[in-house]
Amino acid sequence: MSDQLFTVGKIVNTHGVRGELKIVPQTDFPEERFSKGSKLVFFDPEKQTTIPVEVDTARIHKNMFIVKFRQYSDINEAEKYKGWLLKVEEQYLSDLDEDEFYYHEIIGCAVETEDGEVLGTISEILSPGANDVWVIERPKGKPLLIPYIDDVVLSIDVEQQKVVVRLMEGLLDL
Repeated sequence: MSDQLFTVGKIVNTHGVRGELKIVPQTDFPEERFSKGSKLVFFDPEKQTTIPVEVDTARIHKNMFIVKFRQYSDINEAEKYKGWLLKVEEQYLSDLDEDEFYYHEIIGCAVETEDGEVLGTISEILSPGANDVWVIERPKGKPLLIPYIDDVVLSIDVEQQKVVVRLMEGLLDL
């Protein structure tokens, strides 16, 4: 498989006896990724092995997705994949609008203020509600949490892996 793979979720448990799996989504577009017919890849983080799968059904349950894959029809077939990651091949990524980005394009970007002060690197994206929150790992001190809103995030350059932000009052407690 020469295509690059991008994580869209983590398989955390089985659900019921018909081979359904509980998936913690780690993607910007879970409805698209887990839609019927979606082609994904099981990825074993220990052995680095991959198994292509296809979504049969999916539904949201307590901030997780309960997904049934066409290839598996009972719990015994599916349970060995607990702890594996669910990935998508690059060829199945959709083109985004100019101001939209995939998580994998943002995570790892260096962050600096509009005055050129380097703050750190984006390590994670949280989706608590109204807007995403970016976690910035700083060289010293606690991680910085910034909301992904126009007033704070001024520019994103995925080619240069650089994000420029305007820190609002109270965001940076040193």
